[in-house]
Amino acid sequence: MTEPEYTLFHRVAEPASARIRARVVELGLMPRIDFQNAETDGKDELARLGGQVTPALWDGHMLTVGESAVARKLTTLDLEPGPEREDGW
Repeated sequence: MTEPEYTLFHRVAEPASARIRARVVELGLMPRIDFQNAETDGKDELARLGGQVTPALWDGHMLTVGESAVARKLTTLDLEPGPEREDGW
């Protein structure tokens, strides 16, 4: 298994974060994304990256912040080549 390519900072009880988590599942992107709770395990990393607002998606170079921006970015990830799935897709 490969390392996730992206980090999604989210808050468990936040509706916008819940919608983004559902979108990740819907697009089949879970293997490519590391989920970090911005209130616990991901709090320090999000602050280090200069973010406070969630959901936020880190691609290793840029932090995409806010529900609509993250949703748009997730749509483009679906088009990028990623690791081959077990079912051959």
